[in-house]
Amino acid sequence: MNIKSLSVCLILLSLLFSSWTRAAVALNDDVPDTYTVKNGDTLWGISGLYLQQPWLWPELWDANPQIDDPNLIYPGDELYLVWLDGQPRLRLRRGREVKLSPNMRVSTLNSAIPTIPLDQIGPWLKRNRVMDEQEINNSAYIVAAGDRHLLAGPGDTIFGRGPFPDGERVYTIYRAGQSYIDPVTKAFLGYEVIDIGNAKLLSSNRDEVTELQVTRIEEEVRIGDRLFPIEERILDASYHPQAPEQDIVGGVMIAVEGGLTQIGDMSIVLINKGKRDGLQIGNVVAVYKAGKHLFDKISQTNVVLPDTRAGLAMIFESYEKVSFAIVLKTTQPLSVFDLIKQP
Repeated sequence: MNIKSLSVCLILLSLLFSSWTRAAVALNDDVPDTYTVKNGDTLWGISGLYLQQPWLWPELWDANPQIDDPNLIYPGDELYLVWLDGQPRLRLRRGREVKLSPNMRVSTLNSAIPTIPLDQIGPWLKRNRVMDEQEINNSAYIVAAGDRHLLAGPGDTIFGRGPFPDGERVYTIYRAGQSYIDPVTKAFLGYEVIDIGNAKLLSSNRDEVTELQVTRIEEEVRIGDRLFPIEERILDASYHPQAPEQDIVGGVMIAVEGGLTQIGDMSIVLINKGKRDGLQIGNVVAVYKAGKHLFDKISQTNVVLPDTRAGLAMIFESYEKVSFAIVLKTTQPLSVFDLIKQP
């Protein structure tokens, strides 16, 4: 190969590589050169304003190290689009600040915008979690209610047995719900566990039977409900949407909030994949309808149609074997047992 031919090949390879990288962060038509962040915005919404594939936000975002918390975006901030080496990048100008001294500053900005709508997932996270059988079996439980009642409410006395750790005086009352089974492998994945209320210790945690008082309920407390030391669950609202780093093999939606069969935008779903499968908070996954099986009358053979893409969801809570996700976009109604794949 002569030098001229080699040069032409290198140019072509360069163009191909350049077009591939541009495709990786393809912008929508008529994106704004600047955008001022408003109350009620979400990172997912802003990402979708600029990107055809919103989960590629990290490829577009160009954090400014000169700004405090450069990965947090606040109402009042201005986003502006620049091009570096032929690639789009989104940068940030902070909103108004009042400087009092070199070492003191009061910001007029509100809290940073969340990645997804917190009002949709906050109540869900407060009441729902997944535990394995060992966690539940090793916890304390309610053995009786005062005055021989089967149910208890606020102010009532209850009695618990089991391990009550030293130093823990306030407990969350949980009730084990349905068990989750992987529809692909048939393996046990965990139990649905629901927050029923709170109770505080009235007697020593070293007694064989410990006396407690119910202080809060979401439902009436029952004998057999479990007691866990109260745990503050902090919702991380500042993560960035991104595709999973590992391929998703055998991913399925196995449950939906409220036990519904039809799933739409902002529905909360449970996926049969978790941390052990590489899923992390902020990962965006695609939802597919499984291809239908049909009989081809012409060839007289059975055929399976291709799976069809039907929506996008984002992981907001990940356990070892399962993850909770919120559906962000649908192109048709979804249902339990739809497939989960890379976006």
